[in-house]
Amino acid sequence: MSLESLTPDGSMKVTCMVHTKLPTRHGEFKLLGYRDVAGVEHMVLTRGEIAAIDGPAPLVRLHSECLTGDALGSYRCDCGEQLDAALHAIDEAGRGILIYVRGHEGRGIGLMNKLRAYALQDTGEDTVDANTRLGLPVDARDYHQSAQILRDLGIEQVRLLSSNPAKQAALEAQGIAVEARIRLNVADRLENSGYLATKRARMSHDAPPERNTWDTLADGCLPDGALSPGDEALVERYAPLLEAGPQLVIAQLGQSMDGFIASRTGDACFVTGELDREHLHRLRALVDAVIVGAGTVQADDCQLTVRAVSGANPVRVVIDPHARIPHTTTVLTDETTPTLWLVGAEANTPEALSPHVAVHRFKHEEDFEPAAILGFLAKKGLRRVLVEGGGLTVSRFLHAGVLDRLYLTTAPLLVGDGVPGIRFEGTDALSGALSAPVRRFVFGEDICTEFNFTATLPLAAQGPNQQDQSAGKH
Repeated sequence: MSLESLTPDGSMKVTCMVHTKLPTRHGEFKLLGYRDVAGVEHMVLTRGEIAAIDGPAPLVRLHSECLTGDALGSYRCDCGEQLDAALHAIDEAGRGILIYVRGHEGRGIGLMNKLRAYALQDTGEDTVDANTRLGLPVDARDYHQSAQILRDLGIEQVRLLSSNPAKQAALEAQGIAVEARIRLNVADRLENSGYLATKRARMSHDAPPERNTWDTLADGCLPDGALSPGDEALVERYAPLLEAGPQLVIAQLGQSMDGFIASRTGDACFVTGELDREHLHRLRALVDAVIVGAGTVQADDCQLTVRAVSGANPVRVVIDPHARIPHTTTVLTDETTPTLWLVGAEANTPEALSPHVAVHRFKHEEDFEPAAILGFLAKKGLRRVLVEGGGLTVSRFLHAGVLDRLYLTTAPLLVGDGVPGIRFEGTDALSGALSAPVRRFVFGEDICTEFNFTATLPLAAQGPNQQDQSAGKH
């Protein structure tokens, strides 16, 4: 990595060309376009008061351009996941900068040379030897433009989001103080584990911290090696959800033993206990989106985020044909995670909404049918879905035959009368009652029953999502 200055006289080498804004799944960022002295254009995303005097230095990510990883989702590297994790970290902190450094493709050797290096890696070369066999440097990047952009933004000290100590050295050589270097929490994948191991062994990248079993599951991977009894229970419970693949529809509901999710007054705090709520948060961490009805939002002002365990927050999806949820409710005001507000064509919604809220108007009543909603979400890349509440919404998805699994937790309570849980049009004979293979888990005093509907429904009776999964198993 070169640390030599491009223009030794110290003159300004970057120019800010444009200011605008960029709404993303991580909230809205200020977007700036810069051009350096060589004519290369770079993008900068900022959030919050980045040059604030009080408090810690801002989080800063210097992200090297990677077409295959950032745009195409390649698993040969971890670049796309690092980009997403950096934006998430800045969003969580409410303050920070991401500099998207153009001209850094393939650690500075260019796209075609990177692909030639890939071809050598296919024959057994590691990422370092592949470059040198092509007569190219192992790392040809410089970060002068990044240091100059930071100075133009009034930043002299940063907390660097990186596992690469060379980035820290490059910034410090340009006079930018690195208060701390913070590793982004991105797990290795089978496809890139060798590549990342080489970077750690031969390029001094930081090794990942020891990860616990749940963190591995939340990253979409199955742990290997010996496990404790508690970890074995976690794997037994949640591994089938990972093995289901990219398409999965599950539902969860907690109710009393006589079938109520709340009292007559709507009091539902809390039907089931703490261990069941932890289980619910684990389910949220394993899906792309969580669906609730307007009644649940009105009654509970729910957050629908992952808090009891580690893991990424799902996108919130609120089914609200008449736009009747309060405009001050958490899902519309909390920017922690995006919210999709599904309303009817004539519903009245506020003109000004938080950037994290996207309103989608359905023209026809049938657009609100469970299968139609799942199809709509799938087109947005949200194919692993949790239907969380309330009882009416879960029952509609269950009765529509679109659920792969249902987790129904019963608490040792007898409410007598209240808001019902599972209710749908039944059958005159018990022989026609809905059934499926089950597993049961003990959550303190509560009992959770998992119904596996995908395992029993004939292909013709399955929903589109279930048909896709079943077809892949035969």
